[in-house]
Amino acid sequence: MGKFILGDCMDLETGLPSYPDGFFDLAIVDPPYGIDYLHSGGLGTDCKNKKHNRKWHERKDWDKATPLPIYWSELFRASKNQIVWGANYFTEHLPPSMGWIFWDKGQDLSMSDGELAFTSFDKALRRAKLNRCHIADNGGSIHPTQKPLKLYRWLLQNYAKPGQLILDTHVGSASSLIACESMGFDYVGFEIDPDYYAAAKNRMSKGIQAVLI
Repeated sequence: MGKFILGDCMDLETGLPSYPDGFFDLAIVDPPYGIDYLHSGGLGTDCKNKKHNRKWHERKDWDKATPLPIYWSELFRASKNQIVWGANYFTEHLPPSMGWIFWDKGQDLSMSDGELAFTSFDKALRRAKLNRCHIADNGGSIHPTQKPLKLYRWLLQNYAKPGQLILDTHVGSASSLIACESMGFDYVGFEIDPDYYAAAKNRMSKGIQAVLI
């Protein structure tokens, strides 16, 4: 059974500091990149990218800064392995690794052609080729930096083993949790924003059913 928590992943009583060393088998996380996404070109000044017809999203301040160093020390302490999206923004916190991932969005865009993820695995660099049009599959687009459910299923297929416990510290749209549910993985997920949490819970109730059909 999965556990989805409304709260700060760094809370001393319920967050990462409350878990013992190596409690989670694999952390798949997508922390804030610190680029002020909604205000600086991610979705434009009106929070909607008209050229790419992305859904309107309310302005929020969740992407003002990257996580503090204590987050990274707790992440690596509490999990045995890690996959970190947006890793090119966090290089000072990440050890050398050969096992990076490139998500190829499958389109020639004025925005980035893909995204990078660090992994702690001693594997060759891999490309996940998946068209960005799948972002809104299984419950719609509810978060400005939402990633496709299929992308998380690919990660679990290639980097997780049956029976492992998965951690997501910044759940957002819940693509990670829907993937875990649909593939039988136990998980613990955190989302600090109550609006995103409610939307993610609603998406999970719809998205999981759609995947299992």
